[in-house]
Amino acid sequence: MIQGRAIVRGALLGLVVIVPVAVVYALLDRAVDGFENSGWAPLFALAIVIAYVAAGVGAGRTALDAPLSNGALAGLGALVLWLPLRVLIWAMRDATNGLFTGTDPVFSASRLLGQAALAAGLGALGAFFASRKTRGAAVDAGGESA
Repeated sequence: MIQGRAIVRGALLGLVVIVPVAVVYALLDRAVDGFENSGWAPLFALAIVIAYVAAGVGAGRTALDAPLSNGALAGLGALVLWLPLRVLIWAMRDATNGLFTGTDPVFSASRLLGQAALAAGLGALGAFFASRKTRGAAVDAGGESA
């Protein structure tokens, strides 16, 4: 069963991780020439992966009946909550690139679909880990596993 409270909780947890990562990335990208092509950029991608997993963990701990679907939606929710903030960042600093058009747009259909699939999949993975840990703790405490 889809639980809105669990999804919102997980999505906000993911957003709490995404925002500082994106702000630091934007500051470094602006201050360092060629930062996008440096060896540091993959670390920020890894941090975004962790954010989506965290969103799933947040939802999976709350929604024990259907943790995977709630975790996937929480990961997707973190992405959806992040998009308006990304538009604001673009509006303040990226006047040379188009939002949807140009040689290097901020958003493209393939990027958005790829991020959505990644967010949902990693959110479900985080929820899987959280549900296993939560169910294991319930069984250890004398509860029954489902």
